[in-house]
Amino acid sequence: MAIEIKAPTFPESVAEGSVATWHKKPGEAVTRDEILVDIETDKVVLEVPAPVDGVLEEILAQEGETVISEQLLARIKQGAVAAAPAAKAEVAPAATEEAEVVGDLRVAPAARKLAAEKGLNLASVKGSGKGGLITKEDVMNAGSASAVKAVASAPVQVNVAPGERIEKRVPMSRMRQTIAKRLVHAQQTAAMLTTYNEVDMKPIMELRSQYKDLFEKRHEGVRLGFMSFFVKAATEALKRFPDVNASIDGTDIVYHGYQDIGVAVSTARGLMVPVLRDCDSMNLADIEGTIADFGKRGRDGKIGIDDLQGGTFTITNGGVFGSLMSTPIINPPQTAILGMHKIQERPMAINGEVVIRPMMYLALSYDHRMIDGKDAVQFLVTIKELLEDPARILLDV
Repeated sequence: MAIEIKAPTFPESVAEGSVATWHKKPGEAVTRDEILVDIETDKVVLEVPAPVDGVLEEILAQEGETVISEQLLARIKQGAVAAAPAAKAEVAPAATEEAEVVGDLRVAPAARKLAAEKGLNLASVKGSGKGGLITKEDVMNAGSASAVKAVASAPVQVNVAPGERIEKRVPMSRMRQTIAKRLVHAQQTAAMLTTYNEVDMKPIMELRSQYKDLFEKRHEGVRLGFMSFFVKAATEALKRFPDVNASIDGTDIVYHGYQDIGVAVSTARGLMVPVLRDCDSMNLADIEGTIADFGKRGRDGKIGIDDLQGGTFTITNGGVFGSLMSTPIINPPQTAILGMHKIQERPMAINGEVVIRPMMYLALSYDHRMIDGKDAVQFLVTIKELLEDPARILLDV
């Protein structure tokens, strides 16, 4: 009995996807819930599992092809058993090719040439030929994953011999294309302006140092970081300045009676902004635990589309990469974004004396169509005051 494998049902905000990687080939055995194929959409990569045990009979949508919701991808022959490979099938190709030695590897000339054309590192290819010889077919199989996956997995590196001028051209992933379009759209459509301030991080650092061990023990391994303080401070500031928590929809202004804050997460596939829901009802442990979960799932490619939907405000932290100052770009249709940066000790004048304090620059980019400069500045000052005196967050003052 043939079982049809179809693409997932995409949400309304996702029109189509691309077949990123097939993990099985026709004729290979599959087991129930084993991942067959990855479908990359504008926002996330969706995994399609096998619904039954059997053999992958045929693939109907090849890697790189565009697919829509519920499109037929492949067929599985339920209950079938994969045929045993021919005993001499692996040896035959190797016997007809002369081996070259590349480092510690034995490589067929055709395989070496193809690997050079594909920019593929031979050390990552497993040889199936006699004595571990890397054949042309091995290189083809190793390089069969779509360029989307290759670009997403790591920055492109081009090995250049002295005197050579080599360029490598690869297509942008669907996600990277979407990120690029959204950033350009934000700059072209919003009257974006950025205001800056700085915050003395000493009170939060002392509080964190005093309670981090007890906090982690009390909340079963959840670590106390800085982001939860910023989320709580932003939540309180958003309640006081509803224009910053609003969004623009055509000629309408939509005021949100809740605070859903997106936290920018850097992943191998690009920047994602999963959303913390109802931040006003979350405590520090809830925030830290959810952010840690987002980070883990982002690295594993497990963030879902629902995690990325909505959001009334965004926080991004370039400081984890060493950024001292930046101008973040608004995440439409939101009207503001807060940028955190590196904590750096600087001499500060306090009560007539020069003291060394751990300082952080804050940047608030906002849409001037919606938010006046006065409100933007006061919003950022409110965040600064709440962070420099964390008791204000608890006392609501």
